[in-house]
Amino acid sequence: MTEHEHVRVAVIGSGFGGLGAAVRLRREGITDFVVLERAGSVGGTWRDNSYPGCACDVPSHLYSFSFAPNPDWPRTFSGQEHIRAYLEHVTDTFRLRPHIRFDCEVKMMTWDAEQLHWDIETSSGRLTADVVVSAAGPLSDPKIPEIPGLDSFPGKVFHSARWDHDYDLRGKRVAMVGTGASAIQIVPAIQPQVGSLTLFQRTPPWVMPRVDRAITGAERALHRTLPFTAQARRGLLWGIRELQVQAFTKHPNELGFVEQLAKRNMARAIKDPALRAKLTPDYRIGCKRILLSSTYYPALAQPNVDVVASGLSEIRGSTVVAADGSEAEVDVIIFGTGFHVTDMPIAERIVGAEGRTLAESWKDGMAALRGATAAGFPNWMTIIGPNTGLGNSSMILMIESHLNYMADFVKQLGVLGGRAALNPRPSAVAGWNQRVQERMKRTVWNTGGCTSWYLDANGRNTTIWPGTTTEFRRATRQVNLAEYEVLRAPARPAEDAPVNAKKTAEVEA
Repeated sequence: MTEHEHVRVAVIGSGFGGLGAAVRLRREGITDFVVLERAGSVGGTWRDNSYPGCACDVPSHLYSFSFAPNPDWPRTFSGQEHIRAYLEHVTDTFRLRPHIRFDCEVKMMTWDAEQLHWDIETSSGRLTADVVVSAAGPLSDPKIPEIPGLDSFPGKVFHSARWDHDYDLRGKRVAMVGTGASAIQIVPAIQPQVGSLTLFQRTPPWVMPRVDRAITGAERALHRTLPFTAQARRGLLWGIRELQVQAFTKHPNELGFVEQLAKRNMARAIKDPALRAKLTPDYRIGCKRILLSSTYYPALAQPNVDVVASGLSEIRGSTVVAADGSEAEVDVIIFGTGFHVTDMPIAERIVGAEGRTLAESWKDGMAALRGATAAGFPNWMTIIGPNTGLGNSSMILMIESHLNYMADFVKQLGVLGGRAALNPRPSAVAGWNQRVQERMKRTVWNTGGCTSWYLDANGRNTTIWPGTTTEFRRATRQVNLAEYEVLRAPARPAEDAPVNAKKTAEVEA
Protein backbone atom coordinates (compact mmCIF):
# COMPACT_ATOMS: atom_id res chain seq x y z
CA MET A 1 0.00 0.00 0.00
CA THR A 2 1.40 3.36 -1.02
CA GLU A 3 1.87 5.92 1.73
CA HIS A 4 -0.77 8.69 1.79
CA GLU A 5 -3.01 6.78 -0.60
CA HIS A 6 -6.50 8.23 -0.79
CA VAL A 7 -9.57 6.53 -2.26
CA ARG A 8 -13.15 7.54 -2.76
CA VAL A 9 -14.53 4.41 -1.05
CA ALA A 10 -12.93 1.78 1.20
CA VAL A 11 -14.87 -1.48 1.57
CA ILE A 12 -14.06 -3.79 4.48
CA GLY A 13 -14.42 -7.50 3.84
CA SER A 14 -14.76 -9.67 0.73
CA GLY A 15 -17.71 -11.89 1.54
CA PHE A 16 -21.10 -11.48 -0.12
CA GLY A 17 -21.48 -7.95 1.25
CA GLY A 18 -18.03 -6.68 0.28
CA LEU A 19 -18.00 -8.22 -3.18
CA GLY A 20 -21.54 -7.02 -3.81
CA ALA A 21 -20.49 -3.49 -2.80
CA ALA A 22 -17.51 -3.65 -5.17
CA VAL A 23 -19.69 -4.76 -8.09
CA ARG A 24 -22.27 -2.08 -7.39
CA LEU A 25 -19.62 0.67 -7.18
CA ARG A 26 -18.28 -0.34 -10.59
CA ARG A 27 -21.79 -0.37 -12.02
CA GLU A 28 -22.24 3.18 -10.71
CA GLY A 29 -19.09 4.24 -12.54
CA ILE A 30 -16.91 4.42 -9.44
CA THR A 31 -13.56 2.72 -9.82
CA ASP A 32 -11.63 4.61 -7.15
CA PHE A 33 -12.18 2.11 -4.36
CA VAL A 34 -10.39 -0.67 -2.50
CA VAL A 35 -11.61 -3.79 -0.72
CA LEU A 36 -9.65 -4.44 2.47
CA GLU A 37 -9.57 -8.16 3.27
CA ARG A 38 -7.78 -9.53 6.35
CA ALA A 39 -7.43 -13.03 4.88
CA GLY A 40 -5.65 -14.24 1.77
CA SER A 41 -8.73 -14.99 -0.35
CA VAL A 42 -12.33 -13.93 -0.84
CA GLY A 43 -15.35 -15.66 0.63
CA GLY A 44 -16.01 -14.27 4.10
CA THR A 45 -17.92 -16.72 6.26
CA TRP A 46 -17.94 -19.23 3.37
CA ARG A 47 -14.15 -19.20 3.38
CA ASP A 48 -13.80 -19.41 7.15
CA ASN A 49 -16.40 -22.11 7.75
CA SER A 50 -15.08 -25.25 6.12
CA TYR A 51 -16.12 -27.79 8.73
CA PRO A 52 -17.39 -31.24 7.65
CA GLY A 53 -20.94 -31.03 6.33
CA CYS A 54 -20.92 -27.25 5.97
CA ALA A 55 -23.76 -26.16 3.69
CA CYS A 56 -26.38 -23.44 3.31
CA ASP A 57 -29.91 -23.80 4.67
CA VAL A 58 -31.30 -21.44 2.01
CA PRO A 59 -31.97 -22.87 -1.49
CA SER A 60 -29.12 -22.27 -3.93
CA HIS A 61 -31.06 -20.22 -6.49
CA LEU A 62 -32.13 -17.78 -3.77
CA TYR A 63 -28.73 -17.66 -2.09
CA SER A 64 -26.97 -15.84 -4.91
CA PHE A 65 -26.86 -12.33 -6.35
CA SER A 66 -29.75 -11.37 -8.62
CA PHE A 67 -27.20 -9.72 -10.94
CA ALA A 68 -25.01 -12.84 -11.06
CA PRO A 69 -27.30 -15.87 -11.44
CA ASN A 70 -25.70 -19.29 -11.45
CA PRO A 71 -27.50 -21.82 -13.67
CA ASP A 72 -25.08 -24.58 -12.63
CA TRP A 73 -25.76 -25.02 -8.93
CA PRO A 74 -25.21 -28.76 -8.38
CA ARG A 75 -27.68 -29.17 -5.50
CA THR A 76 -30.86 -27.53 -4.27
CA PHE A 77 -28.97 -26.65 -1.06
CA SER A 78 -25.35 -25.85 -1.86
CA GLY A 79 -22.35 -26.95 0.10
CA GLN A 80 -19.66 -24.57 1.34
CA GLU A 81 -17.27 -25.45 -1.45
CA HIS A 82 -19.85 -24.55 -4.12
CA ILE A 83 -20.73 -21.20 -2.52
CA ARG A 84 -17.08 -20.29 -2.12
CA ALA A 85 -16.44 -21.20 -5.77
CA TYR A 86 -19.39 -18.99 -6.74
CA LEU A 87 -17.85 -16.02 -4.90
CA GLU A 88 -14.51 -16.62 -6.62
CA HIS A 89 -16.41 -16.65 -9.93
CA VAL A 90 -18.13 -13.34 -9.12
CA THR A 91 -14.75 -11.83 -8.24
CA ASP A 92 -13.28 -12.81 -11.59
CA THR A 93 -16.36 -12.10 -13.71
CA PHE A 94 -16.58 -8.52 -12.50
CA ARG A 95 -12.79 -8.02 -12.46
CA LEU A 96 -12.62 -7.16 -8.79
CA ARG A 97 -9.18 -8.56 -7.93
CA PRO A 98 -7.24 -5.35 -8.81
CA HIS A 99 -9.30 -3.59 -6.12
CA ILE A 100 -8.77 -6.19 -3.37
CA ARG A 101 -5.97 -5.86 -0.81
CA PHE A 102 -5.47 -9.29 0.72
CA ASP A 103 -3.84 -9.84 4.14
CA CYS A 104 -4.86 -6.28 4.93
CA GLU A 105 -6.64 -6.22 8.28
CA VAL A 106 -8.18 -2.97 9.48
CA LYS A 107 -6.63 -2.08 12.82
CA MET A 108 -8.28 1.31 13.40
CA MET A 109 -10.43 3.83 11.54
CA THR A 110 -10.71 7.42 12.73
CA TRP A 111 -12.91 10.17 11.35
CA ASP A 112 -11.01 13.36 10.51
CA ALA A 113 -13.55 16.14 11.09
CA GLU A 114 -11.33 18.77 9.48
CA GLN A 115 -10.54 16.88 6.29
CA LEU A 116 -13.90 15.09 6.20
CA HIS A 117 -12.44 11.68 5.53
CA TRP A 118 -11.54 8.46 7.31
CA ASP A 119 -7.96 7.72 8.37
CA ILE A 120 -7.52 3.98 8.14
CA GLU A 121 -4.69 2.02 9.71
CA THR A 122 -4.27 -1.51 8.36
CA SER A 123 -1.79 -4.32 8.83
CA SER A 124 -0.36 -3.33 5.43
CA GLY A 125 -0.13 0.44 5.93
CA ARG A 126 -2.31 3.52 6.06
CA LEU A 127 -4.77 5.15 3.70
CA THR A 128 -7.61 7.64 3.75
CA ALA A 129 -11.10 7.32 2.29
CA ASP A 130 -14.02 9.66 1.77
CA VAL A 131 -16.51 6.87 2.47
CA VAL A 132 -16.18 3.58 4.35
CA VAL A 133 -18.48 0.63 3.71
CA SER A 134 -18.12 -1.98 6.44
CA ALA A 135 -19.00 -5.45 5.16
CA ALA A 136 -17.18 -7.40 7.86
CA GLY A 137 -20.39 -9.28 8.59
CA PRO A 138 -21.90 -10.49 11.87
CA LEU A 139 -20.63 -14.06 11.40
CA SER A 140 -16.94 -13.22 11.14
CA ASP A 141 -15.55 -13.47 14.68
CA PRO A 142 -16.06 -16.79 16.49
CA LYS A 143 -17.31 -16.79 20.06
CA ILE A 144 -15.86 -19.27 22.56
CA PRO A 145 -17.36 -19.14 26.07
CA GLU A 146 -15.14 -18.74 29.10
CA ILE A 147 -15.07 -22.21 30.63
CA PRO A 148 -13.07 -22.78 33.83
CA GLY A 149 -10.18 -25.14 33.11
CA LEU A 150 -10.25 -24.73 29.32
CA ASP A 151 -6.71 -23.37 29.24
CA SER A 152 -5.36 -26.50 30.91
CA PHE A 153 -7.22 -29.00 28.72
CA PRO A 154 -4.52 -31.37 27.36
CA GLY A 155 -6.35 -32.27 24.15
CA LYS A 156 -7.33 -30.40 21.01
CA VAL A 157 -9.67 -27.39 21.05
CA PHE A 158 -11.08 -25.45 18.10
CA HIS A 159 -14.18 -23.54 16.95
CA SER A 160 -16.32 -24.74 14.07
CA ALA A 161 -15.33 -21.62 12.08
CA ARG A 162 -11.63 -22.40 12.56
CA TRP A 163 -11.71 -26.11 11.78
CA ASP A 164 -8.40 -27.93 12.11
CA HIS A 165 -8.31 -30.15 9.04
CA ASP A 166 -4.94 -31.60 10.06
CA TYR A 167 -6.43 -33.15 13.19
CA ASP A 168 -7.65 -36.71 12.64
CA LEU A 169 -10.95 -37.37 14.45
CA ARG A 170 -11.02 -41.07 13.70
CA GLY A 171 -11.54 -43.02 16.89
CA LYS A 172 -11.33 -39.93 19.09
CA ARG A 173 -13.56 -39.07 22.04
CA VAL A 174 -15.20 -35.82 20.97
CA ALA A 175 -17.12 -33.17 22.89
CA MET A 176 -19.37 -31.03 20.69
CA VAL A 177 -20.49 -27.87 22.47
CA GLY A 178 -23.61 -26.23 21.06
CA THR A 179 -26.61 -27.25 18.98
CA GLY A 180 -26.92 -24.43 16.47
CA ALA A 181 -26.83 -24.40 12.68
CA SER A 182 -23.17 -25.48 12.51
CA ALA A 183 -23.43 -28.25 15.09
CA ILE A 184 -26.36 -30.01 13.44
CA GLN A 185 -24.26 -30.29 10.27
CA ILE A 186 -21.05 -31.31 12.02
CA VAL A 187 -22.57 -34.03 14.22
CA PRO A 188 -23.86 -36.31 11.40
CA ALA A 189 -20.70 -35.65 9.35
CA ILE A 190 -18.27 -36.83 12.05
CA GLN A 191 -20.39 -39.33 13.99
CA PRO A 192 -19.51 -42.37 11.84
CA GLN A 193 -15.76 -41.90 12.30
CA VAL A 194 -15.33 -40.83 15.92
CA GLY A 195 -15.02 -43.21 18.83
CA SER A 196 -17.58 -41.39 20.95
CA LEU A 197 -19.42 -38.09 20.67
CA THR A 198 -20.77 -36.17 23.65
CA LEU A 199 -23.11 -33.37 22.64
CA PHE A 200 -23.60 -30.55 25.15
CA GLN A 201 -27.01 -29.06 24.53
CA ARG A 202 -28.17 -26.04 26.54
CA THR A 203 -31.32 -25.60 24.46
CA PRO A 204 -32.65 -28.07 21.89
CA PRO A 205 -33.39 -26.62 18.43
CA TRP A 206 -36.45 -27.17 16.32
CA VAL A 207 -35.34 -29.23 13.32
CA MET A 208 -37.20 -29.75 10.06
CA PRO A 209 -36.13 -32.08 7.21
CA ARG A 210 -33.84 -30.60 4.59
CA VAL A 211 -35.24 -31.66 1.24
CA ASP A 212 -31.95 -31.63 -0.61
CA ARG A 213 -31.24 -33.30 -3.93
CA ALA A 214 -28.91 -33.09 -6.88
CA ILE A 215 -30.06 -30.69 -9.58
CA THR A 216 -30.23 -32.68 -12.80
CA GLY A 217 -28.20 -31.94 -15.89
CA ALA A 218 -31.43 -31.27 -17.76
CA GLU A 219 -32.47 -28.63 -15.24
CA ARG A 220 -29.10 -26.91 -15.45
CA ALA A 221 -29.16 -26.98 -19.25
CA LEU A 222 -32.64 -25.45 -19.19
CA HIS A 223 -31.48 -22.64 -16.88
CA ARG A 224 -28.46 -21.93 -19.11
CA THR A 225 -30.52 -21.92 -22.31
CA LEU A 226 -33.56 -20.10 -20.94
CA PRO A 227 -32.40 -17.84 -18.09
CA PHE A 228 -35.95 -16.76 -17.28
CA THR A 229 -36.58 -20.28 -15.94
CA ALA A 230 -33.92 -19.77 -13.26
CA GLN A 231 -35.44 -16.36 -12.50
CA ALA A 232 -38.85 -17.97 -12.12
CA ARG A 233 -37.40 -20.60 -9.80
CA ARG A 234 -35.78 -17.89 -7.69
CA GLY A 235 -39.01 -15.88 -7.67
CA LEU A 236 -41.03 -18.87 -6.46
CA LEU A 237 -38.57 -19.58 -3.64
CA TRP A 238 -38.65 -15.92 -2.64
CA GLY A 239 -42.44 -15.61 -2.79
CA ILE A 240 -43.05 -18.62 -0.55
CA ARG A 241 -40.81 -17.12 2.11
CA GLU A 242 -42.44 -13.70 1.86
CA LEU A 243 -45.82 -15.32 2.54
CA GLN A 244 -44.40 -17.02 5.65
CA VAL A 245 -43.27 -13.78 7.28
CA GLN A 246 -46.60 -12.82 8.88
CA ALA A 247 -46.64 -15.99 10.96
CA PHE A 248 -43.26 -14.99 12.42
CA THR A 249 -43.99 -11.29 12.86
CA LYS A 250 -47.70 -10.99 13.62
CA HIS A 251 -49.29 -14.37 14.31
CA PRO A 252 -46.78 -16.64 16.13
CA ASN A 253 -49.57 -18.92 17.35
CA GLU A 254 -50.10 -20.04 13.77
CA LEU A 255 -46.73 -21.81 13.97
CA GLY A 256 -48.16 -24.57 16.16
CA PHE A 257 -48.90 -26.68 13.08
CA VAL A 258 -45.23 -26.44 12.05
CA GLU A 259 -44.25 -27.63 15.53
CA GLN A 260 -46.29 -30.78 15.03
CA LEU A 261 -44.48 -31.46 11.75
CA ALA A 262 -41.14 -31.00 13.50
CA LYS A 263 -42.14 -33.41 16.29
CA ARG A 264 -43.14 -36.03 13.74
CA ASN A 265 -39.79 -35.55 12.02
CA MET A 266 -38.06 -36.24 15.33
CA ALA A 267 -40.23 -39.24 16.19
CA ARG A 268 -39.34 -40.97 12.92
CA ALA A 269 -35.66 -41.09 13.88
CA ILE A 270 -35.67 -41.00 17.70
CA LYS A 271 -37.44 -44.03 19.17
CA ASP A 272 -36.12 -43.65 22.72
CA PRO A 273 -38.69 -41.62 24.74
CA ALA A 274 -36.02 -40.29 27.12
CA LEU A 275 -33.90 -38.99 24.25
CA ARG A 276 -36.99 -37.51 22.56
CA ALA A 277 -37.76 -35.64 25.76
CA LYS A 278 -34.25 -34.20 25.81
CA LEU A 279 -34.53 -33.07 22.22
CA THR A 280 -38.01 -31.52 22.40
CA PRO A 281 -37.90 -27.71 22.74
CA ASP A 282 -40.13 -25.94 25.27
CA TYR A 283 -40.45 -22.72 23.27
CA ARG A 284 -42.40 -21.68 20.19
CA ILE A 285 -40.88 -22.80 16.91
CA GLY A 286 -39.23 -19.89 15.11
CA CYS A 287 -38.10 -18.16 18.31
CA LYS A 288 -34.66 -19.48 17.45
CA ARG A 289 -33.79 -20.11 13.81
CA ILE A 290 -35.53 -23.23 12.52
CA LEU A 291 -32.79 -25.65 11.49
CA LEU A 292 -32.90 -27.96 8.49
CA SER A 293 -31.40 -31.45 8.57
CA SER A 294 -32.43 -34.95 7.59
CA THR A 295 -29.38 -36.56 9.20
CA TYR A 296 -29.07 -34.88 12.63
CA TYR A 297 -31.63 -36.95 14.53
CA PRO A 298 -30.50 -40.28 13.01
CA ALA A 299 -26.94 -39.47 14.10
CA LEU A 300 -28.04 -38.73 17.67
CA ALA A 301 -29.74 -42.12 17.84
CA GLN A 302 -26.46 -43.97 17.23
CA PRO A 303 -24.85 -45.88 20.14
CA ASN A 304 -21.62 -43.82 20.12
CA VAL A 305 -23.49 -40.54 20.75
CA ASP A 306 -24.53 -39.18 24.14
CA VAL A 307 -26.73 -36.10 24.40
CA VAL A 308 -26.20 -34.09 27.58
CA ALA A 309 -29.15 -31.77 28.12
CA SER A 310 -26.99 -29.17 29.81
CA GLY A 311 -24.26 -26.70 28.99
CA LEU A 312 -20.53 -27.28 29.50
CA SER A 313 -19.58 -25.69 32.83
CA GLU A 314 -16.08 -26.89 33.74
CA ILE A 315 -13.06 -28.80 32.49
CA ARG A 316 -10.83 -30.84 34.79
CA GLY A 317 -7.88 -32.14 32.86
CA SER A 318 -9.36 -34.26 30.09
CA THR A 319 -12.73 -34.48 31.87
CA VAL A 320 -15.53 -32.23 30.67
CA VAL A 321 -18.22 -31.46 33.22
CA ALA A 322 -21.76 -30.34 32.41
CA ALA A 323 -23.86 -27.97 34.49
CA ASP A 324 -25.96 -30.96 35.61
CA GLY A 325 -22.84 -32.65 37.01
CA SER A 326 -22.45 -35.31 34.33
CA GLU A 327 -18.89 -36.00 33.15
CA ALA A 328 -17.11 -37.40 30.12
CA GLU A 329 -13.50 -38.10 29.18
CA VAL A 330 -12.64 -36.54 25.81
CA ASP A 331 -9.69 -36.01 23.48
CA VAL A 332 -11.01 -32.99 21.61
CA ILE A 333 -13.49 -30.17 22.25
CA ILE A 334 -15.26 -28.56 19.29
CA PHE A 335 -17.14 -25.33 19.95
CA GLY A 336 -20.16 -24.64 17.77
CA THR A 337 -21.02 -21.63 19.90
CA GLY A 338 -21.64 -18.97 17.29
CA PHE A 339 -20.18 -15.53 16.75
CA HIS A 340 -19.90 -12.04 18.19
CA VAL A 341 -23.07 -10.77 16.57
CA THR A 342 -24.38 -8.09 18.93
CA ASP A 343 -20.88 -7.10 20.08
CA MET A 344 -18.91 -7.14 16.83
CA PRO A 345 -15.18 -6.62 17.52
CA ILE A 346 -14.76 -4.31 14.53
CA ALA A 347 -16.96 -1.77 16.35
CA GLU A 348 -14.07 -1.25 18.77
CA ARG A 349 -11.87 -0.15 15.84
CA ILE A 350 -14.11 2.60 14.48
CA VAL A 351 -13.67 6.04 16.06
CA GLY A 352 -16.29 8.58 15.10
CA ALA A 353 -16.67 12.35 15.04
CA GLU A 354 -16.99 12.66 18.82
CA GLY A 355 -13.89 10.59 19.56
CA ARG A 356 -15.95 7.60 20.69
CA THR A 357 -15.72 4.14 19.23
CA LEU A 358 -18.75 2.57 17.62
CA ALA A 359 -18.67 -0.02 20.43
CA GLU A 360 -19.00 2.78 22.98
CA SER A 361 -21.80 4.38 21.00
CA TRP A 362 -23.59 1.02 20.92
CA LYS A 363 -22.94 0.05 24.56
CA ASP A 364 -26.69 0.13 25.29
CA GLY A 365 -27.52 -1.74 22.09
CA MET A 366 -26.82 -1.53 18.38
CA ALA A 367 -28.90 0.99 16.45
CA ALA A 368 -28.51 2.22 12.89
CA LEU A 369 -30.66 4.24 10.52
CA ARG A 370 -32.24 1.76 8.11
CA GLY A 371 -29.75 -0.77 9.43
CA ALA A 372 -26.96 1.07 7.62
CA THR A 373 -25.65 4.29 9.19
CA ALA A 374 -24.88 5.39 12.75
CA ALA A 375 -25.12 8.86 14.28
CA GLY A 376 -21.70 10.38 14.89
CA PHE A 377 -20.04 8.30 12.17
CA PRO A 378 -20.23 10.40 8.99
CA ASN A 379 -19.76 8.81 5.57
CA TRP A 380 -19.77 5.35 7.14
CA MET A 381 -22.25 2.60 6.54
CA THR A 382 -22.48 -1.08 7.20
CA ILE A 383 -23.87 -3.95 5.18
CA ILE A 384 -26.03 -6.27 7.30
CA GLY A 385 -26.23 -3.89 10.22
CA PRO A 386 -28.55 -3.84 13.24
CA ASN A 387 -32.01 -5.37 12.72
CA THR A 388 -31.38 -6.60 9.20
CA GLY A 389 -31.17 -10.34 9.90
CA LEU A 390 -33.79 -12.79 8.66
CA GLY A 391 -35.34 -15.78 10.31
CA ASN A 392 -36.67 -17.53 7.22
CA SER A 393 -35.15 -16.23 3.97
CA SER A 394 -31.95 -15.29 2.14
CA MET A 395 -29.65 -12.61 3.53
CA ILE A 396 -28.52 -11.88 -0.05
CA LEU A 397 -31.85 -10.10 -0.52
CA MET A 398 -31.06 -7.80 2.42
CA ILE A 399 -27.51 -7.24 1.19
CA GLU A 400 -28.76 -6.13 -2.22
CA SER A 401 -31.16 -3.69 -0.55
CA HIS A 402 -28.25 -2.16 1.33
CA LEU A 403 -26.28 -1.97 -1.91
CA ASN A 404 -29.08 0.20 -3.30
CA TYR A 405 -28.79 2.45 -0.27
CA MET A 406 -25.00 2.59 -0.56
CA ALA A 407 -25.19 3.55 -4.23
CA ASP A 408 -27.59 6.39 -3.53
CA PHE A 409 -25.53 7.50 -0.52
CA VAL A 410 -22.43 7.96 -2.71
CA LYS A 411 -24.55 9.50 -5.46
CA GLN A 412 -25.98 12.09 -3.05
CA LEU A 413 -22.45 13.06 -1.99
CA GLY A 414 -21.63 13.63 -5.64
CA VAL A 415 -24.74 15.74 -6.12
CA LEU A 416 -23.86 17.85 -3.07
CA GLY A 417 -20.45 18.53 -4.63
CA GLY A 418 -17.20 19.67 -3.02
CA ARG A 419 -16.00 18.24 0.23
CA ALA A 420 -19.12 16.98 1.94
CA ALA A 421 -20.16 14.29 4.39
CA LEU A 422 -23.49 12.89 5.54
CA ASN A 423 -24.01 12.26 9.24
CA PRO A 424 -27.31 10.64 10.28
CA ARG A 425 -29.29 12.77 12.72
CA PRO A 426 -29.65 11.14 16.17
CA SER A 427 -33.39 11.81 16.01
CA ALA A 428 -33.65 9.90 12.71
CA VAL A 429 -31.72 6.92 14.11
CA ALA A 430 -33.80 6.93 17.30
CA GLY A 431 -37.06 7.21 15.35
CA TRP A 432 -36.18 4.34 13.02
CA ASN A 433 -35.04 2.14 15.91
CA GLN A 434 -38.17 2.91 17.94
CA ARG A 435 -40.40 1.87 15.04
CA VAL A 436 -38.45 -1.34 14.54
CA GLN A 437 -38.54 -2.25 18.23
CA GLU A 438 -42.25 -1.50 18.42
CA ARG A 439 -42.90 -3.93 15.57
CA MET A 440 -40.61 -6.45 17.24
CA LYS A 441 -42.80 -6.75 20.35
CA ARG A 442 -45.34 -9.10 18.81
CA THR A 443 -42.90 -11.26 16.81
CA VAL A 444 -42.07 -14.86 17.64
CA TRP A 445 -38.46 -13.82 18.29
CA ASN A 446 -39.60 -11.71 21.24
CA THR A 447 -42.64 -13.67 22.43
CA GLY A 448 -41.60 -17.26 21.72
CA GLY A 449 -40.16 -17.97 25.16
CA CYS A 450 -36.52 -18.58 24.24
CA THR A 451 -33.16 -16.93 24.77
CA SER A 452 -31.37 -16.65 21.44
CA TRP A 453 -28.34 -15.01 19.87
CA TYR A 454 -30.79 -12.56 18.32
CA LEU A 455 -30.93 -10.79 21.71
CA ASP A 456 -28.18 -8.58 23.09
CA ALA A 457 -26.92 -8.43 26.69
CA ASN A 458 -29.86 -6.18 27.60
CA GLY A 459 -32.41 -8.60 26.18
CA ARG A 460 -33.22 -6.39 23.17
CA ASN A 461 -33.57 -7.89 19.72
CA THR A 462 -31.05 -5.84 17.73
CA THR A 463 -30.51 -8.50 15.08
CA ILE A 464 -33.70 -9.45 13.23
CA TRP A 465 -35.77 -7.46 10.72
CA PRO A 466 -39.47 -7.64 11.74
CA GLY A 467 -40.90 -7.52 8.25
CA THR A 468 -40.66 -8.75 4.68
CA THR A 469 -37.68 -8.31 2.39
CA THR A 470 -39.98 -6.26 0.14
CA GLU A 471 -40.57 -3.77 2.94
CA PHE A 472 -36.85 -3.48 3.59
CA ARG A 473 -36.11 -3.01 -0.11
CA ARG A 474 -38.62 -0.16 -0.17
CA ALA A 475 -37.15 1.42 2.97
CA THR A 476 -33.61 1.43 1.56
CA ARG A 477 -34.37 2.37 -2.02
CA GLN A 478 -32.84 5.83 -1.60
CA VAL A 479 -31.30 8.16 0.96
CA ASN A 480 -33.59 10.73 2.53
CA LEU A 481 -31.37 13.79 3.03
CA ALA A 482 -33.78 15.09 5.68
CA GLU A 483 -32.51 12.28 7.91
CA TYR A 484 -28.93 13.54 7.61
CA GLU A 485 -26.84 16.50 8.61
CA VAL A 486 -24.71 17.70 5.70
CA LEU A 487 -21.15 18.45 6.81
CA ARG A 488 -19.00 20.80 4.75
CA ALA A 489 -15.35 21.83 4.76
CA PRO A 490 -13.34 24.42 2.84
CA ALA A 491 -11.96 23.23 -0.48
CA ARG A 492 -8.57 21.61 0.04
CA PRO A 493 -5.65 23.38 -1.67
CA ALA A 494 -4.14 21.26 -4.44
CA GLU A 495 -0.72 21.21 -2.77
CA ASP A 496 -2.22 19.67 0.37
CA ALA A 497 -3.87 16.76 -1.44
CA PRO A 498 -2.43 13.29 -0.87
CA VAL A 499 0.42 12.70 -3.27
CA ASN A 500 -1.07 9.45 -4.49
CA ALA A 501 -4.68 10.56 -4.54
CA LYS A 502 -6.67 9.22 -7.42
CA LYS A 503 -9.18 11.34 -9.24
CA THR A 504 -12.64 10.54 -7.93
CA ALA A 505 -14.80 8.91 -10.53
CA GLU A 506 -17.77 10.97 -11.65
CA VAL A 507 -21.02 9.77 -10.10
CA GLU A 508 -23.98 9.85 -12.40
CA ALA A 509 -26.90 11.74 -10.98
